[in-house]
Amino acid sequence: MDLIIDGLAVKLGKRTVLHDVSAHLKPGRVTAILGPNGAGKSTLVKAAAALVDRSGGSVRLDTQDVRAMDPRARARAIGYLPQDATVHWNIVARDVVALGRMPHLGAHAAPSAEDRAIVDRAMHDTETIHLADRPVGELSGGERARVLLARVFAGEPRWLLADEPLASLDPSHQIDLLARLRTYAGGGAGVVIVLHDLVQAQRAADDALLIADGRVVAFGPVADVLTPDTLAQVFGVRVALLEDGGCRLLVPVGRIETA
Repeated sequence: MDLIIDGLAVKLGKRTVLHDVSAHLKPGRVTAILGPNGAGKSTLVKAAAALVDRSGGSVRLDTQDVRAMDPRARARAIGYLPQDATVHWNIVARDVVALGRMPHLGAHAAPSAEDRAIVDRAMHDTETIHLADRPVGELSGGERARVLLARVFAGEPRWLLADEPLASLDPSHQIDLLARLRTYAGGGAGVVIVLHDLVQAQRAADDALLIADGRVVAFGPVADVLTPDTLAQVFGVRVALLEDGGCRLLVPVGRIETA
């Protein structure tokens, strides 16, 4: 099931945030969305999940417009992880994760043994099973972020859209989370992540969608998109080439000063 963004435009108030954004995303791959602050990255993933209205264009899963889908069917197909790790009810972590199964349950149906097993697996996969019986209000920001990721995993979506999932995590958990997202994509799902860290994008993503001022600058394999020229153009930075375990990484080392 491909995720096809075609001529997408979004207005927030009177301001156009996204202009004619197009990209054809494939399942089984991790796509990183990158760009400067205010480029429209978060708005793009929200529009892809039908969480904000669009003023033009379309977002489709194969031929089906995501906005026209039945909400429960859309929730089974697309899982969205917001950058805000707030949980509004102080329930235990296991119950938060179990909310991810709701699109799969019939009206008034109780979770089955299989549903409970999927919840447990999602918590093991995010290293949150030891938090299962703790109220989320007692958890750190990073722990809550991993619990919310477990909730998305529990829904088993065909597409997982994560908005800055590394923001509340320490370096070890950042590396671990990206590895788990790659594993999820390896199972045949599509994964889209909004990132600020160019090095992590190069290490974790297959493809990159680079946007600036609400427009696509480049889209394609990471090595083709994240080049010294594009990084200089979009971020105004100079880069150094580093070798890391056989991987070639472009690392920002300084700003390009303009006269």
